[in-house]
Amino acid sequence: MNTPEIKLFYSPGACSLASHIVLEETGAPFEPVRVALAEGAQRRPEYLAINPKGRVPVIADGDFVLTENPAILYYLAQRFPAAKLWPGDPQAAARCAEWLAWGSSGIHVSYAHVSRPERYASSEAAIEDIKAKARASCRETWGMVEAKLAAAKSAWVAGEHYSVADAYMFVFWNWGRGSRLGYDMARDFPVWTEHARRMGARPAVKRALEQEGIELP
Repeated sequence: MNTPEIKLFYSPGACSLASHIVLEETGAPFEPVRVALAEGAQRRPEYLAINPKGRVPVIADGDFVLTENPAILYYLAQRFPAAKLWPGDPQAAARCAEWLAWGSSGIHVSYAHVSRPERYASSEAAIEDIKAKARASCRETWGMVEAKLAAAKSAWVAGEHYSVADAYMFVFWNWGRGSRLGYDMARDFPVWTEHARRMGARPAVKRALEQEGIELP
């Protein structure tokens, strides 16, 4: 029985990059399906039929459809255990889950207030106030990531072994150097940048970045 090909619904540079990297790491065949967020493709009926939330990423593994990065990353790690993308040690596994939770509920949310302030306010004055506050919050949050990585003194986010958490944290490093935040990542967040450079040396990461048109670290 042939393994059904997985479909990944993604948008270049979005948080779906983490799922894209992890799928490349597994070596499994998959079909990348680009969702043009800037063109509003996520709000079209045909996409809402797949994900009523109107967000990326989504994976479809045969008839099984899954949304939300932490869930997708965990699923892929369990689905393809030979890739060893989820730590076996209980403490390292818990640390990996901790990073995924923080990425989804904290880091991403902070950035969303910069990138999508219209979700949280309607007047121009309120939107600008949200963006200004969010930039300060992001600077603090990015600093917390840097400090946590520096204190860990390990090659990878959840310990000495590469995991799905590394792919997720790479997304936020990439956002940090983007136009909305415009951080000098190498100067301001050197430990995180060294992690990003290790990521950029991985063939799977190179393939995902090339597919999405993103510059290597």
